[in-house]
Amino acid sequence: MPEPRWTTGYCTNVHAGTDLASIRENLSQYAIAVREQVVAAGDQPMGAGLPMGVGLWVPAEAAHQLTDRSAAEEFAQWLAEAKLLPFTFNGFPYGNFHQAVVKHKVYEPAWWQPERRQYTSELIGILDALLPPGRIGSISTLPLGWGTSGWGTASGDELNAAAANLGSIAEELRRLEDRTGRRIVLAIEPEPGCCLDTSADVVQFFDRYFPKPESRRYLTVCHDICHAEVMYESQADVLRRYAEYGIVVGKVQVSSAIDVRWAEMDSEARQAAVEQLSRFAEDRYLHQTGRLLGNGSRRWVDDLPQWLDQLSRDPSLAAGDRSWRVHFHVPIYLEQFGRLHATREAIGECLRAWTRMPSELRTDHLEVETYAWGVLPAELQHSGLADSIATEMQWLHQTLAEIEAEGTGF
Repeated sequence: MPEPRWTTGYCTNVHAGTDLASIRENLSQYAIAVREQVVAAGDQPMGAGLPMGVGLWVPAEAAHQLTDRSAAEEFAQWLAEAKLLPFTFNGFPYGNFHQAVVKHKVYEPAWWQPERRQYTSELIGILDALLPPGRIGSISTLPLGWGTSGWGTASGDELNAAAANLGSIAEELRRLEDRTGRRIVLAIEPEPGCCLDTSADVVQFFDRYFPKPESRRYLTVCHDICHAEVMYESQADVLRRYAEYGIVVGKVQVSSAIDVRWAEMDSEARQAAVEQLSRFAEDRYLHQTGRLLGNGSRRWVDDLPQWLDQLSRDPSLAAGDRSWRVHFHVPIYLEQFGRLHATREAIGECLRAWTRMPSELRTDHLEVETYAWGVLPAELQHSGLADSIATEMQWLHQTLAEIEAEGTGF
C-alpha cells in the first residue's frame, strides 16, 4: 500500500492527566481503541498494519519525566508496539488542562518567560527520541501570550523578549538537524485575543523578527481552523497569505467553531438559540466570541458569557447581528445541531487550499483537536470518548479522500 500524502491523528489534550503514567493509561484506554475502530471501518489511510498518528500533549510534569533518555526510549518502544505514531506534540498547555477552571491560565507561561523556552526545549528532545527515523516532527505552541496590552496586543518589551526566546529555539532546532538529520518545526498557533490572533499579525511578527528563510525553516505556523473562523478570516485567504510571505504551515489543527446565524432566524428561533447557546457557556475553558454586526463591522470578547450577559439586558442585540462565532471546539463532523451550526464547511475550504500550497511551505501534519468533549452538552456526546474520536477521524479521512478524488489537491 503506498504511503499516504498526509499524516493524521487526534490531539490527546482531550485526556486528563499530567504525568507519564496517566498519558500511557489514556493512550491504552482510548487511542488504541480509536485505532482499532478506524482500521475496522476500513478508513485507516496508513493501512491496517501501520501505526495511527497521535498528537501527544506532554505537559511540563510529564516532560520533566521524559527528559530521562531511558524513560523516553521505553515510551517510544511502547508506542511502536501499540502502533501509535507521535508525529506532533501540542506544546500549548503547560500545566493541568483539565482543572476545574483553566480560562486564561492556558496562556501561561508566555513566550517572554524563560519557563516557556525551557519547556519547549524539553519537548524537542522528547519528540526526537519518540519519532521513528526519517520523520519530520512538529510542536504547536501559543501565539506568544495573551494580549496583555489589550485584545491581541503586547508591549514592545514582551515582543522583543518572546522573539529572543523563539530565536534560541530556532537555533536549537537547526543544530539538531545538522547533528542528526532530524527536522522538527515549532508551529506558532494564532488564537483570538492573543498577541498574534490573525494571519496579518503572524506575517507582521515574522517579517519584523524572523525575515530570513533559515529561521522560517524551523519557526512555522499552526493553523487552527476554528480560530480563524472566530476571527472571521477566510481559510483560503489565510493560507494564501502565509504562502505569499514564505511562512511554512507546520501543521493544521482540524477543528470547528459554533456558528450562530442570527440573520436567518425569526424571534422564536432566536430565543431558542440563546437558550441552547447558554449550555455552551461552561466554566473550564475560555470561549472567545466574535460578533458580526449588521453593518459588517466586527466585535470580540474574551468569553461567551460576556455576550450572553449583554443579550440578557438587551434582547434586541441578536436581531441586529448577522452572526456570532464561538471558540468552542465542537465535533468536526457536525453541520447543524438544534438552532446552531458548526463551521464544518470551513474544514473543506481549508483542506482544499492546504493541498494546493507548495509542498515546501507545509508539512503533511493534520491534527484533530476537539478537546472539549468533556464539557459538551450531553446531546452531542457519543456513547464513549473513543467512539466520538473515531467518528471524527473517519470523517476526516473520508473528506480527504473526496478532495483527492476531485483532483483539486495533492
